[in-house]
Amino acid sequence: MLEHLLPEGDESFFAKAFDLPNFGTPWHYHPEYELVLVKQSHGKRFIGNTVSDFQDGDLSLLGSGLPHLYKNPIEYYTEDSPLRARSIIVHFNDVSLGPGLLQLPQFKKVRVLLKKSGHGLDFFGKTREVIIDKMHGLLAVSSLRRLILLLDILEILSETSEYQLISDALIVGNNKLGAERLDKVFSYIAENFRKEITIQEMADLVCMTRTSFCRFFLECTKRTFYSFLIEMRLNHASNVLISKDMTVMQAAYDSGYSNLSNFNRQFREKFNLNPREYRKIYRAVA
Repeated sequence: MLEHLLPEGDESFFAKAFDLPNFGTPWHYHPEYELVLVKQSHGKRFIGNTVSDFQDGDLSLLGSGLPHLYKNPIEYYTEDSPLRARSIIVHFNDVSLGPGLLQLPQFKKVRVLLKKSGHGLDFFGKTREVIIDKMHGLLAVSSLRRLILLLDILEILSETSEYQLISDALIVGNNKLGAERLDKVFSYIAENFRKEITIQEMADLVCMTRTSFCRFFLECTKRTFYSFLIEMRLNHASNVLISKDMTVMQAAYDSGYSNLSNFNRQFREKFNLNPREYRKIYRAVA
């Protein structure tokens, strides 16, 4: 779905802190670039053709037209839940910064940054710490000071090497019906990936034939449905192996696998490590 967040007052771009029960926005896109800081929340996110976990402190830059969805666990959507989804969102476009400003030679690196953001960018390390501080500062000022601070943020992000691409394919949203269908599919996957999910089940969910659904999903995400589901399960498994005291078999079962050898094979194909090696290495880092 196409979403527009309008700047407030006399500002040229949108910047606001949100404190909500959950991330309720459906699978959507917008022509503006989005800088998003997750202050407090966790769950699954769907960006372009990639699914991954998100958590407190995540800082991402999403390109113009890049479809995305942040989905909290089911407990965030229950009545009277004490859980909160807190974030700071900044939306801006070329005009927000000033007509023709990005074409100046001084903005060459920023242009490269914005082009890369078409895949989505995750920032980490010292860069993330600095930008988080500046995003809080962005909300405390207005008018020209706010614009100057946004330019400062973009300069820092354009200079750093502390980032990684999120989506491996350039996906651009432009179809309302397709977005509605994908929102249903992604929401269903997020809530049910631990159990068996068939293509026919998904096709029925969005009122399509099996063949039409397979073609539709491939066209929209540049990957097959089952490869997407496998990534969802493996990302969940990698998270619980680090954060919870589960055996490998328990982690496999909790991620939707009933066959341990199949889980081990697919895990190694994705991470180039077996589950035990992965846990040993990344728990040591944590």
